[in-house]
This record gives sequence, structure tokens and C-alpha cells, in this order.
Amino acid sequence: MKEKSALIVGASGLVGSELLQILLNEGAYRKITAIVRKPLGIQHPKLEEKTVDFNHLDHYSEYFIADDVFCCLGTTIKKAGTKEEMTKVDVGYPLAAAKLSFENGASKFLVISSMGADPDALVAYSRMKGMLEQELSKVGFQSLHIFRPSLLLGNRKEFRAGESAAGFLFPLLSFLLVGPLKKYKAIQAATVALAMYRAAQSGKKGKTIYLSDEIQDIAQ
Repeated sequence: MKEKSALIVGASGLVGSELLQILLNEGAYRKITAIVRKPLGIQHPKLEEKTVDFNHLDHYSEYFIADDVFCCLGTTIKKAGTKEEMTKVDVGYPLAAAKLSFENGASKFLVISSMGADPDALVAYSRMKGMLEQELSKVGFQSLHIFRPSLLLGNRKEFRAGESAAGFLFPLLSFLLVGPLKKYKAIQAATVALAMYRAAQSGKKGKTIYLSDEIQDIAQ
């Protein structure tokens, strides 16, 4: 099997940090490039960190060279400050990374979206993620893998009161979420990360969308 190279954007986040460890520890990739705002503080012979200004990603085209690209970017309105800034992080940056990596020969793009993503959704966040999926579909990757997890569980670096409360309640109510409702079950960030890694090794072509229950199945 050809040893591939991987690129990850959003390696310091909840899913991204889990995914980076998998990429480094598994044997599918000879080199992993992490596009970061600031150093991660991780030393590994396969890891190359590239510190960039995300507002000017087009200045760093030579960094976006890899076979498989993983995008785990995302923020909240509280952290971003404005809807415009949130759109920039959740739509603008991932789309810019996708276009740059595609221009440099990447054939596979894997991205975290959100349950309910739809460019025509009434909910602004779902509409934003739907816009991202729509634009990514136009880029031209041989393989586009879109992950739509439900509530993500894990140890975040920043405290989110709403997610903390939901993270406590969802597991208690999970026994109710069966059959068609399985896709609404909360899911561990580590599970999403593992599913992304395994999907990248699957050889699937075209666009594939994974809901939470399907993500869980891939990781098991």
C-alpha cells in the first residue's frame, strides 16, 4: 500500500485533537501536516506544523499539499463574536482549505458538518453548514466525506454551558433514541475522529454523508 500524506485543519479542537493522535499513531500516513494558528506543543517525527494567518490562507498555498485532507474547523457565536466572524470560521476557512488542497492535487476531503445541515434551513447554524456542504460539493474532489454528528461529547478546552447541560442529559435519555431516532444520540468526539480516519481508508468515491448512528457504526 502506498504511504500517503495527510493534512489536518483544526487540530486543536475537540475532534481535531483526537484525530491528530490517530493520524500520528496509525501507519497509513508517512507525513501529517497540521495547519495551525499557533504551535500545538506536540513533537512527532511524522508531524509538520505550519503556522498561518487564516484570514490569508491563499498566501500559504505551498502548505496545502497532501493526499487526504481532514477539516475539523468550527466555532460558536459566543467565541466568534459576530455572525460574520462565525461564518468565516465555519464556511470561509474550510472552503479556502478545500480549494487550495484540491489545486495542489488532493483527491480526498473529509469534513465535520452538523446534524440538520441544509442551505435552506431556518436555523442559522444549520443553514451555514448546509452552505459549506453545498460549496464543497462543487470543488471537484474524487472523494468528499461529510460527517454530521449530533451533540459532541468530550473534554473541551473552553466551557460551553449549553453543551455541558445537554451532555449530561443526552446519555440519560439515549435509551429513548432507537430506530430512526438513533441519529440524534450524542456521540464522543473520539468516535467521530476514528470514523473519519477509517472512512479515509475506505476508497469510497463521490460524496458520502454520515449521520451520527452511521459514524458510530464505522468506528465500532
